[in-house]
Amino acid sequence: MAESSIPNVDPESTEAFSLDFAELLDLFEHGEMQIEGRMANSSNATLLVNVTATGDDGTERSHQGIYKPGQGERPLWDFPPDLYKREVAMYRLSDALGWTVIPPTTLADGPYGEGSIQAFVNADFSEHYFTLFEEGVGLDDLKQLCLLDLIGNNTDRKSGHCLLGRDGRVYGIDHGLAFHAQWKLRTVMWDFVTEPIPASMLECIDRFVEAGAPEGLAELLDPFEIDAVMTRAKALLNAGEFPIDDTDGHRWPWPLV
Repeated sequence: MAESSIPNVDPESTEAFSLDFAELLDLFEHGEMQIEGRMANSSNATLLVNVTATGDDGTERSHQGIYKPGQGERPLWDFPPDLYKREVAMYRLSDALGWTVIPPTTLADGPYGEGSIQAFVNADFSEHYFTLFEEGVGLDDLKQLCLLDLIGNNTDRKSGHCLLGRDGRVYGIDHGLAFHAQWKLRTVMWDFVTEPIPASMLECIDRFVEAGAPEGLAELLDPFEIDAVMTRAKALLNAGEFPIDDTDGHRWPWPLV
């Protein structure tokens, strides 16, 4: 299968997605998937696809996505198989918190079997976490992503996993290595340490804790992982500030970008 270059990026567009989040999820769950190529530099099978569907009125909808089939995953000693479920879980965690910083992601039964599909982001790929923070761009989105990583125990938040959409919003991608019951956080997002968590974000976390883990999240993770999610959310709520990396740099991923 041919490797793909970055597809259909329109530098003149002011939109990150061609449809809204609900429409994208509906399209991915009911549309027809066509594989266009394999994304370069991915350790697991990461496929660029185009999904199309025709409505009752004859109108065709389409959007590109990133399809990660379970059978294309490389086995890991410290994570169970089906990492694609964790991609979906991070979207559902973000949605349960009322945040829109993870591109719409859902389960998919594609040409290579069950996996995940995430909406491709029309983004400025010259930007990443380090440049965005230095420029002061999308700081609220970055703080939400940082909190998601803390609650979801993301072990692989590289700088390049933060995309500046053409709509000016920042979106996080690549969350297959998350939600472990053991504390395994590795992230480049340490610039907010000791800052108070914004009140609006604390309110979202408080509502999440009060409501408990939604069914859509619980069905993707084991009970120990769900308990750990809730424990981490409560700890952030109680602390009220972004934590410090106290491990002499061991909680940084490699490579950084």
